[in-house]
Amino acid sequence: MKKKILIVSANYYKEISDNLELGATTTLKEHDYQYDVINAPGCFEIPYFIKKNIDNYKGFITLGCIIKGDTYHFELIANETSRKIMDLSIEYNVPIGFGILTCYDLEQAFIRSDISQKNKGKEAALACVELMK
Repeated sequence: MKKKILIVSANYYKEISDNLELGATTTLKEHDYQYDVINAPGCFEIPYFIKKNIDNYKGFITLGCIIKGDTYHFELIANETSRKIMDLSIEYNVPIGFGILTCYDLEQAFIRSDISQKNKGKEAALACVELMK
C-alpha cells in the first residue's frame, strides 16, 4: 500500500456526498491507496478537519456540495472554503484534491456527483493521486 489519504466529506446533502465518496473511494482502491473518511457537517468546516489532521495523512480529498440560494451566503461559503483549502495546501505543502461542488441547483449537483457521469469525487481523487506521485 502507498501513503494514506484522508477524505473529508461534508454530508449536508447526503445523497450528493455519498455519490462523491463512492467516486473517490473507488478511484483510491483502483490506485492501491489507503484512506479514511470523516464527515463534516458542512463545507465550511472542511478546512478545520484538514488542519486538525495535517500531520496524520500525506494527502487529502475534500468533498461536498454548496447550492446557490437567494442570499450572498453561497458566495461566502464557496469562496472562503476554497481559499482556506488552497491556503492549507500551500502552507503545509500537502496535496488536496478539491471535490466540492458549487451548483445553482440540485439537478446540477446530481449530474456532477453521478458515478456514471461527471463524478467530481473521482476527479478529486485522481488529482490527489497525481500530486502524490
